[in-house]
Amino acid sequence: MALTDATKPTDVSLNTDLYELTMAQGFWESGLVDAEGCFNVFFREAPFGGGYAVACGMGQIADLVENFVFDDDSIAYLASVQAPSGGPMFKKGFLDYLRDFRMRVSVWAVPEGDLVFPREPMVRVEGPLIDCQLLETALLNLVNFQTLVATKTARVVHAAEGHPVSDFGLRRAQGPDGGLAVARASYIGGASSTSNVLAGKIYGIPVFGTHAHSWVMAFPTELDAFRAFAKSSPKNCVLLLDTYDVHRGIKNAITVAKEMEQAGERLAAIRIDSGDLAKLSKETRAAFDAAGLDYVKISVSNDLDEYTIQSLFAQGAPIDSFGVGTKLATCDPQPSLGGVYKLSATRSSADEPWDPVLKLSEMAYKRTIPGIQHITRFYDEAGCPVGDMIVDDSVRSADGDTNMVDVLDELMTYDMGGYESRELMEQVVEKGERSKEPDTIEQAKARCREAVMRLDPAVRRFLNPQIYPVGLEPGLAKLRSDLTRAERRDSARH
Repeated sequence: MALTDATKPTDVSLNTDLYELTMAQGFWESGLVDAEGCFNVFFREAPFGGGYAVACGMGQIADLVENFVFDDDSIAYLASVQAPSGGPMFKKGFLDYLRDFRMRVSVWAVPEGDLVFPREPMVRVEGPLIDCQLLETALLNLVNFQTLVATKTARVVHAAEGHPVSDFGLRRAQGPDGGLAVARASYIGGASSTSNVLAGKIYGIPVFGTHAHSWVMAFPTELDAFRAFAKSSPKNCVLLLDTYDVHRGIKNAITVAKEMEQAGERLAAIRIDSGDLAKLSKETRAAFDAAGLDYVKISVSNDLDEYTIQSLFAQGAPIDSFGVGTKLATCDPQPSLGGVYKLSATRSSADEPWDPVLKLSEMAYKRTIPGIQHITRFYDEAGCPVGDMIVDDSVRSADGDTNMVDVLDELMTYDMGGYESRELMEQVVEKGERSKEPDTIEQAKARCREAVMRLDPAVRRFLNPQIYPVGLEPGLAKLRSDLTRAERRDSARH
């Protein structure tokens, strides 16, 4: 759910899976109101077969936590929910508990717009088990989709080689909230503008748009339509050429461009939305240059993605900007990031030490990492990232070992000695209240641009990217190994 000024608290607290509430009731009834947990949000594989992801949605986490309350309407609805075998799903005492509920969690997150890699925590949540459990679905809903969209956009923008990319995806997005999330995340990922006017109002994103084929079809001739639009919007005039025939559209657009010059105005651009975009853009450029209209830009759309754009430039297409819609808004061909929220430590109360836990699973790749995790990122002399180490300070090796153990292969290590480093995650919520104001959307966008630019091109490439090193600090690697062996011994006994 996109958090906006119009979002009601009930929209936040009930934007969850039912089992979060049934588990919360179980913790409450089991006397675990004071028990605490530490959860981490991470993904197991980089999206789109790529080498990285762009962290996004983090700027709205504090709003989510602070708005997470149950008003009278929410309580009344929950009281009406029936269990499958009959009777109320929720006990009155638990609903009374929820009536006065306020989130008490503390949250750390990777700064919005920075890069994240498989298996490392994007977000860490600490606090009462009940609170952490209730937060899970809404937090994943917030971070998963926006991270996916920002990553897709960063790839498209990379392919566009500095030419503007506009988000045209609203009409194909997954509902109104999905459209807002796409506009916000795509802007952070590098898009220059959006067609979504509401997103422009809420987030301050530049909005862009001109006319559709229906405009041309509504007039007796295409030339009449172009003239009418130039008169109506002389400062925002982009003419769509392919309603009937692009070659005729070129001639009519040149006619109108010359008429605009005589009136002291300029045709900004033309747009082509179908056909062989490489061939047609070359013909259009040649015709406009020959007419002395070399200042008129060429924009294209029509189911574009990073691969199509890359191909167009490989063919020498003289395109100045791109409108990317369906494949950006739907994150084609990967509709979900697959981010998960896993428990990594528990304690009976806030005064007790943490007890690390891990999930083994029947599938090795689903094995989790225990402990209170944060990320140390290492950089070379040029300021380019060279590896990420997942650390739990409570088990850090005393000898300051600079090797890290690969997150998937404990026989592989990376030596991080000699590199500069910094802590990547920052606290955004402390005991239910924001601990810092979120970065602006412009700051997140600039961070993304800088981070992608500094990433090794071998990791950034689309086809068979090099794997960016992510490893465990040796003490944490030993903890995971020890816990794994202990759990397997216990399973063997029983």
